[in-house]
Amino acid sequence: MSLAFDRRWVILGILLAVPVGIASGLASALFLIALDIVTSWFGTYPWLLWLLPVVGAATAWAYSTIGKSAARGNNAILDQIHDADEAGTVPLRMFPMILITTLATHLVGGSAGREGTAVQMGGAIAASLARLFRVGPEHLRVMLMCGVSGGFGSIFGTPLAGTVFAMEVLTLGGMRYDALIPCLVAALLGDLTVQLIGVEHTPYAITSPLPELGITPILVVALAGILFGLTSTAFSEGMLYLERWSKRLVTNPILRGAAGGLAVIALTLLFGTRIYNGLSLPLLAAPFDGEAVPTFAFALKLLLTVVTLSFGFRGGEVTPLFVIGATLGATLAAPLGMPVDVLAALGFVAVFAAAANTPIACVLMGAELFGAESILWMGIAVFVAYAVSGDRGIYHAQRVVAPKRAVAAPLNAARKALHR
Repeated sequence: MSLAFDRRWVILGILLAVPVGIASGLASALFLIALDIVTSWFGTYPWLLWLLPVVGAATAWAYSTIGKSAARGNNAILDQIHDADEAGTVPLRMFPMILITTLATHLVGGSAGREGTAVQMGGAIAASLARLFRVGPEHLRVMLMCGVSGGFGSIFGTPLAGTVFAMEVLTLGGMRYDALIPCLVAALLGDLTVQLIGVEHTPYAITSPLPELGITPILVVALAGILFGLTSTAFSEGMLYLERWSKRLVTNPILRGAAGGLAVIALTLLFGTRIYNGLSLPLLAAPFDGEAVPTFAFALKLLLTVVTLSFGFRGGEVTPLFVIGATLGATLAAPLGMPVDVLAALGFVAVFAAAANTPIACVLMGAELFGAESILWMGIAVFVAYAVSGDRGIYHAQRVVAPKRAVAAPLNAARKALHR
């Protein structure tokens, strides 16, 4: 391939990234504004919780009759990126369906996130623009990756993490660099679009001094990283096996959605609080605002999220994983002798990194959210959590290039023995 051809290929990739990034940012801004509205409605009208079975059944009906291929969500986008020369599996209807059903989930108090919605909206936009422009397989692949980076970067206000996430999430142990600049352009434009519209992201900050580099702090953070990684494994495995179990128990998807709604209502009543419903942003902010965090908040949020998503409700996994990690960090802070906000910030990114198998993107996310001075400790916590979490994560279409052999092998063997 000549240098001139390389330049033309890169320039075309950048030109294609521009509309994808702007459109992804517009979609994320629309979603964030609407999400704030429905979240406030749930807080204002407590009776909305009782509509969970109705929304669960309606969501299942919509995806089984209208959504069809859109039902696979993020995994459909990853598969299409891997196999860009095959027939498209990312329809435009994925955009309105994931937007409406995610908002419905939050309106009635389902425990879900927002990253999955942003990525699916960005992917649907990118696939539609690719069909409009009649691009070939290679540029389709790049445009889909731009949709992922634009959606992820704009929904969290982390364009660098969004850039790398789109390249890293495709495979475990590998990364595609051919779309680096287009993904960066899409993530930056998506984030700038959200800012220009005036949508603000919730700030989180570490106010305590970071520990000085030394053997003891390194070992403490590494130990926390092990616990973060095991928690992410519990989330991923819980999602997988509860979804399979629920499908065997209730074969009709509409009835299964309704049953999931009843289960979420029962858990909410059992917990005696609604702080674990929805995004749980007040719970996420608590460790950074100096407020008390319930000791087992991480476990209760994990349980409610796994039940919500396994029974067919729509929404992302990332914000719940942020909450799980931050509250687990807050719980571990006193026993490990670390400042609460420091360990909460490390858990914030490490649990998600291990569940998504995207360690580099999450280290960058930690630096973007909490400041570059924290990057060393972010790296230790994230890399250890990633290493102990096993090869299987929340994205089933992720392909394994380099498995985590050193640590994952005994963990996988223990998991298989437990299953038997």
